[in-house]
Amino acid sequence: MGNRDALIEAAKQCLTDRGWARTTVRDIAFTAGVNHAAIGYHFGSRESLLIYALVEAVEELSDTVADKARDGTPEERWQALIDTFGTHRALWIAQLEAAVQAEHSPELRERLAAAQRQGREGLGGSVPLAVLSGLMMQWLIDPDHAPDGAQVVRELRAHATEV
Repeated sequence: MGNRDALIEAAKQCLTDRGWARTTVRDIAFTAGVNHAAIGYHFGSRESLLIYALVEAVEELSDTVADKARDGTPEERWQALIDTFGTHRALWIAQLEAAVQAEHSPELRERLAAAQRQGREGLGGSVPLAVLSGLMMQWLIDPDHAPDGAQVVRELRAHATEV
């Protein structure tokens, strides 16, 4: 594995271990086993590397969930997504931290917007993406009282008849 790939993997690990805001150039370089100047050489900045690593990690998670839920019922597909809030909690939190940082970074904002557009497409529209975002917040804050996949589908069906 070359320095560039090592940096990407290290950045993913640091995002998981420390989150967006607390990951430093030194953390990434130490984890990758390279000089911190390699970050600038390969990515230009810590932020660019973290953006790249976050988007790649989310795409990998999305692919895993899609493979797992491809032939499932709606309840099973929602549950597969919900399960990632526990198994990949740190990655979801890193996404929230990145969303806050996007207010100050046009590059980050554009990359997150592109990922959001891709998410809308993959989930089948804006409403499922909004539901997913709301579920994520519920699970991160109060997992003991957050809905499961079956409850999500029941409530979406109930609300659909009201519209």
